Amino acid sequence: MRIAVLALGKIGLPLAVQFADAGHDVVGVDVNARTVELVNAGTEPFPGETDLAEKLAANVAAGRLRATTDYGDAVPGADAVVLVVPLFVDEETAEPDFAWMDAATRALGEHLTPGTLVSYETTLPVGTTRGRWKPMLEETSGLVEGRDFHVVFSPERVLTGRVFADLRKYPKLVGGLSAEGAALATSFYEAVLTFDERDDLARPNGVWDLGSAEAAEMAKLAETTYRDVNIALANQFGAFAEKVGIDIYQVIEACNSQPYSHLHRPGIAVGGHCIPVYPRLYLSVDPDASVVREARAVNAANPARVVARAEELLGSLDGLTVAVLGASYRGGVKETAFSGVFPVVAALESRGATAVVHDPMFTDDELAKTGLTPFHLGDAADVAIVQADHRAYAQLAPADLPGVRLLVDGRRVTDASLWQGVPRVVVGTGTPA
Repeated sequence: MRIAVLALGKIGLPLAVQFADAGHDVVGVDVNARTVELVNAGTEPFPGETDLAEKLAANVAAGRLRATTDYGDAVPGADAVVLVVPLFVDEETAEPDFAWMDAATRALGEHLTPGTLVSYETTLPVGTTRGRWKPMLEETSGLVEGRDFHVVFSPERVLTGRVFADLRKYPKLVGGLSAEGAALATSFYEAVLTFDERDDLARPNGVWDLGSAEAAEMAKLAETTYRDVNIALANQFGAFAEKVGIDIYQVIEACNSQPYSHLHRPGIAVGGHCIPVYPRLYLSVDPDASVVREARAVNAANPARVVARAEELLGSLDGLTVAVLGASYRGGVKETAFSGVFPVVAALESRGATAVVHDPMFTDDELAKTGLTPFHLGDAADVAIVQADHRAYAQLAPADLPGVRLLVDGRRVTDASLWQGVPRVVVGTGTPA
């Protein structure tokens, strides 16, 4: 098949490589000329994705994968077009911002030719595929969906850093605007993906047709919103445990020892492109979802709550230097999208503290470009707050932060035995140890 992949980001590029690795002719489109240049040179534009460098180099060298900035080069004559263009959420209104996806869809429609399957993989509010993309593609192309081309929704269900493994592990969900479109999508994904055997599933692992684009859209929102709600519950349990002197992690381990409890763990912040964002996409179409709204509010408020606890323990943070450890939204990932580092720094500065940030994955210049003040282990600090669970922080000790008076571990990653003599408090536990 000839396949076009629109947007070669941290999900789109591995997808393009996966399709090429399955033996197909793939053209990737990206608005960033530097990304296109690197891909065509067989060089990964971003680090950290397992097996990407080797697979990318091999498929470019074999002539199965190339990149372009020109939709007119990639879309006409394609058997399938897969869109993984980012959908943003407005920071102030919490409403979806379709600007990038609208632009990509219009550019696609201008070059769309009959016989093409169009698959949206970007997470969307329920009803967007049918109500927004179908009419936009018909208007710009002059073609009729269901007759000249087909549109489906098929959400990506992978995490950066392990995309290729996740593509094999999890069922590929598809939902069409028609039965014919869904059948075409099923055949397409069966031709480009392979799946691990899983005895724990109700039906064989593979491509699962959910019956409609709306069902597939909701499936992605539901599985991610569940995590936000679950974490909010864990954070509320953790806040209560702190007050009464209970170790919530011990409680959660006990609860999850039977099959009806699946409690997540508390943490200082919920970040990344998915968990803080997709509940807002769901709320945009279901304003009555009060549980979802409250959970989002609980998690959004947690960074400031943790900072307030540090202030209570010390009496005041005014004039103190506080080292925030971890700019990434989670350990092992070089990504600051919706990272807890930003609300933590804001909460510290509102209390008169000087907030500085360390992250082993970022250079000083990279941190500065995000508006953060770099910090180096070995420099003096009054307080340390662990925001990301990077493995390096498991060996963190007071000698790394001369003069430190309090450690607040927001991810339960530090080693208590290394902090004898310095108060150490873990989110979700009682008095400092």
